[in-house]
Amino acid sequence: MNYGKKGSRRRRSSSLLYQEPPESMEHMSDQSALPNLNANWVNAKGAWAIHVVCIIGLKILFDIIPGVSQETSWTLVNITYMFASYLMFHWVRGVPFEFNAGAYDNLNMWEQIDNGDQYTPAKKFLLSVPIVLFLLSTHYTHYDLTYFTINFLAVLAVVIPKLPFVSWHAQNASKEI
Repeated sequence: MNYGKKGSRRRRSSSLLYQEPPESMEHMSDQSALPNLNANWVNAKGAWAIHVVCIIGLKILFDIIPGVSQETSWTLVNITYMFASYLMFHWVRGVPFEFNAGAYDNLNMWEQIDNGDQYTPAKKFLLSVPIVLFLLSTHYTHYDLTYFTINFLAVLAVVIPKLPFVSWHAQNASKEI
């Protein structure tokens, strides 16, 4: 037994790990039966333009706030877009509408887009937008180290979950159970 100073048992750190259960055959057949309307919007006309419109809207919003400098405005645009992007594509699981009977409950939006295929045009675009926004915000903050660090950490938090290695690792970790 592993006892601490007061004679109580210490918790194992492995008990805090969560492993995603593998997709059941029932879920996989449900996923192939109906189109995933939740993830197919990324290939629709205008779906890519909404990202640019949102970024421009955020820039205008932060520019009209009194006392906010251009550097701070670009950093706030970057952080807000990255937070919303992470929340939408990587945090929320399943489908917000109940038309697939829970077939996609174990998958986040990024895993649902284009049936999980990597390097599709939609996924390339969604990967490039945060990188381009980071480059823009870095340029317009005049390469200040503090702003650069904040913007860099924000882009890392959004780009790393989109990489194929992370998706592959998450899928294979759930299959090992």
